[in-house]
Amino acid sequence: MLTEKNVSLLRKELETAKNPLFFYDSDGDGLAAFLLLYRIHREGKGVRINTSSVNIHGLRKVEELNPDKIFILDIPVVDQEFLDQVKRPVFWIDHHQPLHRTKVQYFNPRIQDSDAYIPTSRMAWDISRESADLWIAMIGSLADWHLPDFTDDFIAQYPDLLKYKDLTRASYKSKIGVLMKFFFFIQKGPSHEVHKSVKTLTRIKSPYEILNQETAQGKFLWARFQKINQKYDELLKDAKTGVKGGKILLYHYSENLWSFTANLANELMALYPKKVIIIARNKGGEMKCSLRAQFKISDALEKALHGVEGRGGGHPNACGAVIKEEDWALFLHQFKEEIKRGT
Repeated sequence: MLTEKNVSLLRKELETAKNPLFFYDSDGDGLAAFLLLYRIHREGKGVRINTSSVNIHGLRKVEELNPDKIFILDIPVVDQEFLDQVKRPVFWIDHHQPLHRTKVQYFNPRIQDSDAYIPTSRMAWDISRESADLWIAMIGSLADWHLPDFTDDFIAQYPDLLKYKDLTRASYKSKIGVLMKFFFFIQKGPSHEVHKSVKTLTRIKSPYEILNQETAQGKFLWARFQKINQKYDELLKDAKTGVKGGKILLYHYSENLWSFTANLANELMALYPKKVIIIARNKGGEMKCSLRAQFKISDALEKALHGVEGRGGGHPNACGAVIKEEDWALFLHQFKEEIKRGT
């Protein structure tokens, strides 16, 4: 969690920023963190990052937008080369495996506690504390599979949106869970459509604008979400047909437009809590995977990568991996063996 000193510093830096630039991860947690900080003063621009790092290519956006300060949210890696050349104050708020970097003010709870699991949006909520945006903070936390400490306050404020205090039912059997999925899905598709959706979302004042389509902006966002969600539901239905008696549920799919790997993995993990879920998408000669379980699998993934051309990592029970297609069979064999050893 952020300390009072951290919160005070970051609030002051946001307040005095004339044209801040927000780099944020293109998932529900990253989007929520951006919205929470942007909506405090409504200054600057947000830029989604579709990869796991802010690298030298990010300098193009810096040159284009000419910010006075840069805030990096929920991005696991920031290249030192970027920090060396950016020539502006950089504030990096994240919760992935800590890295050593210079020329940046870095806020990561895992530096003090390696087992800390606090979504970036939860830390952004400490900075924001705008009561009208509590729903955004809740969505961001759920999107990163975390039931926050303000859940009781949220239920009191929005009793119709959440009635459960466990992650599975909160995420998949409640109205706020629908909005959690919405935060992921409006970031899929052509970049101009995504940009328009996020810009519209910055102006939404209430979750009911979207859920009940109370305004023109809410109707626009809901219609786009429904179109994307239909495609997702088709994949989820297909994935369920592959459920068998083994420990691992493996589902491959090929999708040229959008990736649903993380969302499919999360929902299938909730539906089948005793299984290890692997969702793999073949793209460009690589298998892009999301791995989930309701127990620790990160060590098994790390060992399964030995001798394999690929990379992977993440949280203890929620990981991602990218494996060369020719090494996919070897990786799967090694991963399955590691899971057997651990059970």
